[in-house]
Amino acid sequence: MSIIDRQLEEMKKVIRDPILLVTIIAVIISLIIFTLWPIYEVLVEGFLAKDGTFTLKYYQDVFRQSENMRVLGNTLLLGFVVSLFSTAIGFLFAYADAFIKIRFKRLFNVIAILPIVSPPFALAMAFIMLFGQRGFVTYSLLGIKDANIYGFAGLATVQVLAFFPTAYLVLAGLLKQIDPSYEEAARNMGASRWHIFKTVILPLVTPGIANSFLLVFIQTVADFGNAMVIGGNYTTLAAKVYLQAMGNYDIKGGTALATLLLMISVLMFVVQKYWVGGRSYVTVTGKPSRQRELINDPIISWIVGVPCALISLFILVLYILIPYGSFVNLWGIDFTPTLKHYGYVLSLGLKPILDTTYLALLSMPITGIMGMVIAFLIVRKQFIGRGMIEFTSMLSMAIPGTVIGMGYILAYNDEPLVLTGTATIIVLSFLFRNMPVGIRAGVASLQQIDPAIEEAAQDLGANSFKVFTSVTIPLISSAFFSGLVYSFVRSMTAISAVIFLVSASYNLLTVAIMSQVDVGRLGVAAAYSTVLIVIVLAVTGILKLLLGRMGIKINMQ
Repeated sequence: MSIIDRQLEEMKKVIRDPILLVTIIAVIISLIIFTLWPIYEVLVEGFLAKDGTFTLKYYQDVFRQSENMRVLGNTLLLGFVVSLFSTAIGFLFAYADAFIKIRFKRLFNVIAILPIVSPPFALAMAFIMLFGQRGFVTYSLLGIKDANIYGFAGLATVQVLAFFPTAYLVLAGLLKQIDPSYEEAARNMGASRWHIFKTVILPLVTPGIANSFLLVFIQTVADFGNAMVIGGNYTTLAAKVYLQAMGNYDIKGGTALATLLLMISVLMFVVQKYWVGGRSYVTVTGKPSRQRELINDPIISWIVGVPCALISLFILVLYILIPYGSFVNLWGIDFTPTLKHYGYVLSLGLKPILDTTYLALLSMPITGIMGMVIAFLIVRKQFIGRGMIEFTSMLSMAIPGTVIGMGYILAYNDEPLVLTGTATIIVLSFLFRNMPVGIRAGVASLQQIDPAIEEAAQDLGANSFKVFTSVTIPLISSAFFSGLVYSFVRSMTAISAVIFLVSASYNLLTVAIMSQVDVGRLGVAAAYSTVLIVIVLAVTGILKLLLGRMGIKINMQ
């Protein structure tokens, strides 16, 4: 049977199942409207003059202005440097976790989760509190009155500390999959540990290193919060897009810059997903046949363990500064204990807290269900348009938040779909930005389950809806609820897209925090950040407790 005949046969099966057909059509329409349409609006807006005629003026201006070329160079340089150092540190942590016997391994997982449950620019804010003009180290301890951490060095340092956990999580999984029999064979032939590392370990994880590098690069060039808080005069494309569109009220020039940022991110995403992401030499031998004997050499433990311990300690100090800063009167000047910042937050500033929590909880179940439905369609069904659903649903991972936010403003500000200023547009941005993680978790879980279980239910007369709700969801419940928790956390900490979408009716915590940092009210910003982290930990802790009693394990990583 040819490929076309096989696809036609599968489509006949889909047509015979009305619920499945309607679901596929609904998913395709939703992805077109809420993912592709906003991107299309961003791309097209830069080609339209104010009178609606076609023009290349705005794109020509992007490449003609030396300032824009400088910003492009800044972004690429920052992406390369941060990705290089983040991948190196991530590999160091992963190697220590997988190969070396040290005491503080659990700390690595804590460090990996902290950037997820905190605002994206929390480290930048803490860095300013420590090393800024009124920093505890620079001003209070060393007496330096003109300390300047704003710019490339400060931004790159903060981004490395924020993004290296991504590389660590990717590489730790790969290193743990390596069969220890390879190393034992080399050792039996007289090879030293350094020679084994160079000739066995490193070649096996090279694709994973490249994958980590590209993932961090995508995060770095798309990062908006840190660039705005600590970037100073070192402007990046993500920040420039926002400043151009919202600061200079030049939406068309902003879309032209956004298109350039979009091209970089999507190119890296395609390379990471379809070229590097498919290359791996670790899993050729399957799962390790036995557990690895961890290295207990004191010299190696010190060489690898000490840098990991120092970096972990430094990151923990930065995060501890956030709640500490919320309890002092005026950071850098008066460290008298006070509750006035929380008094402000819980009285005049309570609305962002309530709005954020409400909208994040509202989007959570929708995101989880949508993610599992798409994962089910991708893995279990064959139909025309399946590839389009898979690519488009995962595309949101590559699109910078500033581009998404601008696209939503352009797409839903006029007829036929006016959503600007409503809660709906914020929930939709949460849904389609966070859904890819749930889809990945669902796909991974479904690939481990024998489809014969679902086929047996279908043979007994169950339709696709019955199979999905009664068979599939219970089998992948861990992935489903992990997606729910992750979507809530990411919605609570979102900034780059929603900063375009907030209004007088609905404001969000991260936007309020950034506003306080901009005007120098670090105490209030720290109080807001502490409240946000407490809410996230409380909700995820309650969910973990309830699901644990039901025998369901969720994984934040």
